[in-house]
Amino acid sequence: MKQQKALTLKTLTKSNVWEVEENDIFRMWETAEKESDFKDNRNHYIDVIRSAFEIEEIKIDKPEVIKKYEARDFKVGNIHFDDNDNKKWGIKKRAINRITDLTYENIHHISAAKLIEVLDRNFGGGWDSLSQSIQDIIESGFDISTTTLPKDRLHKPGGMYDKKVNDGYEVLEITKGLWVEAIFAKAKPKVENHHKHDDDNDSMNNGFGDNYDEDLEDENPSENSYDDDDDDFDEDKLTEESYRTTFETEEDLNLEAEDVADDDY
Repeated sequence: MKQQKALTLKTLTKSNVWEVEENDIFRMWETAEKESDFKDNRNHYIDVIRSAFEIEEIKIDKPEVIKKYEARDFKVGNIHFDDNDNKKWGIKKRAINRITDLTYENIHHISAAKLIEVLDRNFGGGWDSLSQSIQDIIESGFDISTTTLPKDRLHKPGGMYDKKVNDGYEVLEITKGLWVEAIFAKAKPKVENHHKHDDDNDSMNNGFGDNYDEDLEDENPSENSYDDDDDDFDEDKLTEESYRTTFETEEDLNLEAEDVADDDY
């Protein structure tokens, strides 16, 4: 496997900037300021850095002020703009704590456990309560599947819950009365650029491979069907899907009937 080339300010993007930490920013800035085109690209560099980091200029350079920034988890360092313009910055990686913090740029840089933590902290209405845009962002980086079952059925030994967990999925359980919705999440493997066979979309990729996951989504068509062997009859699987259908579609059928009536008359 080829060793990945070290990132620089020139190669930093709003996606891979999530791979670096505060001290890396100071180091890369110090290296880049020696280059002839640094001043021309300086605003671009700052824009990219700000997409993943909070930046605060420290105008009062006193120990007691620095300690206050450090107490807020800022890393403090000197930033040289040119020979006559030196600044002191406090830099801190942006936290991903809320659903609205998730973006196409950072979704590939968090773990499934972190995703479950974010979901658990922000909502209790289930997967369908998320907006379509947030679902799309999450599914660009993770395989997601859900099921809703009575509490006493969800953890049945050898059932879908056990199989998903054993397959490396993280799970969030959301109680809905006597039922529980389980949301399973597993990070999708990162796809290298040379695996892409459709050259027509190269201009959309920008060299980072972030848009390729959608093209390879659902490589295993049985992932969401829960049927590991179509030739075998599994009463537990049939029962689980029957529970899910009964619970989720009863209200939808009534709505569909009303819609038909409105259209025909």
